[in-house]
Amino acid sequence: MSTIGSFEGFQPVSLKQEEEEQSSENDHLSTKEGDSEKYSGPRKISRQQSLTKATLYPNPYHQPYVSRKYFVTRPGAMETAVEDLKGHIAQTSGETVQGFWLLTEIDHWNNEKEKILLLTDKTLLICKYDFIMLSCVQTQQVPLSAICRICLGKFVFPGMSLDKRPGEGLRICWGSTEGWSVLSRWNPWSTEVPYATFTEHPMKHTSEKFLEICKLSGFTSKLVPAIQNAHKNAGTGSRKELMVLTQPILIETYTGLMSFIGNRNKLGYSLARGSVGF
Repeated sequence: MSTIGSFEGFQPVSLKQEEEEQSSENDHLSTKEGDSEKYSGPRKISRQQSLTKATLYPNPYHQPYVSRKYFVTRPGAMETAVEDLKGHIAQTSGETVQGFWLLTEIDHWNNEKEKILLLTDKTLLICKYDFIMLSCVQTQQVPLSAICRICLGKFVFPGMSLDKRPGEGLRICWGSTEGWSVLSRWNPWSTEVPYATFTEHPMKHTSEKFLEICKLSGFTSKLVPAIQNAHKNAGTGSRKELMVLTQPILIETYTGLMSFIGNRNKLGYSLARGSVGF
């Protein structure tokens, strides 16, 4: 049987008495407020300082939704590409890959192209990889013993050039431009260019993984000693001295209409383009 507590400590109060007490309390408060306004003037509303802090993305210019447009940032895309290329190198030359990087190549017409670079004891491989179909499209093999000059510096253009780019880059030379034919020089699809120019990939700041493989200084620090070792191991008749220069990198383009359209639309990258993929 349930019991209910006693009400001995409570006294009945009439509704009329309770209303009178409440009205007297309200009058007392209003007089106090009036007195305080009389002596202190108009009240100031104090706003509490916000304690929240805005957390920025590692690079505010690379928002997450922008980075997801690049297929190379999709989970497993870069790992699949590297494993495919390592298997191809092992089958064709039997060499072991010492390192790999994701950089942007700038051709002699100032067009940007997404490239994977792999370094072995004897060869530098420059690979164009389709991250949409996950297949290698083109591979260029450069013997390390043939590389004679490396240039580090800012990009410069002729004075009349209409499509200039800021920033710094790296140029790897394995031949002389003196014997370079005029037809190859003015052919945007020429494969006889005796050098390759690179800069950092735009997805460098999206994660720690891409910060490591897209850093130009990291690639240079591994490439220079590898070339020097290749020169030492080469025969006495073909031994060369590697020159590492710090100087402006000339990109000899003038009108630049083709590169202007291509670079603004990122045509050299595996990029999601709405309902149409490139």
